[in-house]
Amino acid sequence: MDIRVGRVVVHAVEHGTGRPVLVLHGAGVDHREAEACFEPALDGAAGLRRIYPDLPGMGRTAAPETLRSADDVVDTLLRFADEAAGGASYLLVGHSAGAYFAQAMAARRPARVAGLALVCPLLPGVRDVPEHRLVAGSADIGDDVFRSYFVIRTPEMLERHRRYVEPAAALVDRAALERIAEHWTLTPGSAPAYPGPTSVVAGRLDSTVGYAAAVDLVGHYPHASLAVVDDAGHALPHERPQLLRALLADWLERVERVERGECVKHGEGSL
Repeated sequence: MDIRVGRVVVHAVEHGTGRPVLVLHGAGVDHREAEACFEPALDGAAGLRRIYPDLPGMGRTAAPETLRSADDVVDTLLRFADEAAGGASYLLVGHSAGAYFAQAMAARRPARVAGLALVCPLLPGVRDVPEHRLVAGSADIGDDVFRSYFVIRTPEMLERHRRYVEPAAALVDRAALERIAEHWTLTPGSAPAYPGPTSVVAGRLDSTVGYAAAVDLVGHYPHASLAVVDDAGHALPHERPQLLRALLADWLERVERVERGECVKHGEGSL
């Protein structure tokens, strides 16, 4: 599926039918990593149309010179979401940099976003990043890129890295990403925090973004649940798939409860 948004043609793949779920991958990869990690977590839920776009400058989505900031990327993704969802409300899931963009999308269009899930989110207030270390497997398996990403280094994880992460590297437009990174800070908004069901999942051993800043999100989002997962790093969606599935299932159940009117409004109780 290709959808033109201004000068950007966003490439995406989709599975299933029903409510749209937009799943945003991190930096330096493409939709294949998100698809490999989140399809097993979402395909068991009925009535979900899972949409995995390539973010601008990655995969098969080019980033023209007009895209010069993170704000430009968010604007593109919001317009893509409007087109892909056909005017319906949608769910948002983001990993790493994808979670950074997902937060901004939910803040700017809260009425269109039915639920927000942030996995190992890249955040402006990153701090207390732990030292990268091996949890399980072999210290010698794979190359330096693999070893710097995974804390569980088994043949299975190496195969996932080779199938879903490595192929995207050759497709990355480095110049475009560097251009966007020069204006990476998003324009602050004045709207209240996104009020819908929110799930925050962080790896305790995430040596890329840490987990401390993710913990702060519980105080920011009025209806957020938080899981800080021990023995998991930035590659948590690969390393802990069963737990991720359970956490997203809980999030989806909360979304359904809100829509059935079984939860009281914010200010009168909790979700």
